[in-house]
Amino acid sequence: MVEKFERQGADSSVDAELVSLATASGDLGGRTIQSVERALNVLEIVAQERDGVTVSVISERLGLNISTCHHLITTLVKKGFVTHLGRIKGYALGPRLGELVQISEGERDPDVLLAGELKALGASLGHGVQFAVLRDTSLMTKLSFPGTDDKVVEPDEVEKMSALHATATGKAILAWIPDTELVRIISANGLSSYTPETITTLSGLVEELRLVRRRKYSIDDQEFSEGIVCIGATIRAGAGAVIGSISVTIPADRATDDYRDFLIKEMIAAANSFSNKLRDLKI
Repeated sequence: MVEKFERQGADSSVDAELVSLATASGDLGGRTIQSVERALNVLEIVAQERDGVTVSVISERLGLNISTCHHLITTLVKKGFVTHLGRIKGYALGPRLGELVQISEGERDPDVLLAGELKALGASLGHGVQFAVLRDTSLMTKLSFPGTDDKVVEPDEVEKMSALHATATGKAILAWIPDTELVRIISANGLSSYTPETITTLSGLVEELRLVRRRKYSIDDQEFSEGIVCIGATIRAGAGAVIGSISVTIPADRATDDYRDFLIKEMIAAANSFSNKLRDLKI
């Protein structure tokens, strides 16, 4: 049964202006708003006609009168979901749908979801912090917040893209990927030497990654830039999949054994917290 509640003084010929509630016959067992359903039907028709569609065609396909369709279209145009192409072509999809998709995808990107917590972590530690991911064979730094208590200059991000073997974020990711993928990445990037401390052999890197897995953290001990030490940890999502890694950057002259131990605990705890957040959001 369909119950209609007409507003007093409304034009009865304009169905779109009626607040109509229909008892749904589906599994949800709820009620649907007829005008919303009609508006969505209009959007579906407009989406099917990339070159545009006129109100009269929409009216014919939906079995609604021209006045109803005109009111629906006008509302959709005002909200940006539909755009007017002119009298002959009619209407096409507007930019708002694409914007909503971008917003939805953006809100599920780890770098968006973790930005606030990572910035707060850096502020509490007083050092620069980063979040990086693996894109094909390259290390991509998605977030980077400079430190407040030291004057460390972050290394060049372009150069870091192929330096996974010499960076804390890179090692934290490489430690958990399959051997075949590791070989592919090393074959693409090589094992370039950046300082006397850089690991430049595959056997040496394999041993280093074994230690990363055992310790649950990674370290760049002046391997990419002299005078800079970085400590990293892996970020995981559901089922343990590696999403990326975080790291903290400190001057080598401040990296005493006790201070390293403190930062290691902080980074592991932060990585676990970030991973749990992504799991809860089913990322």
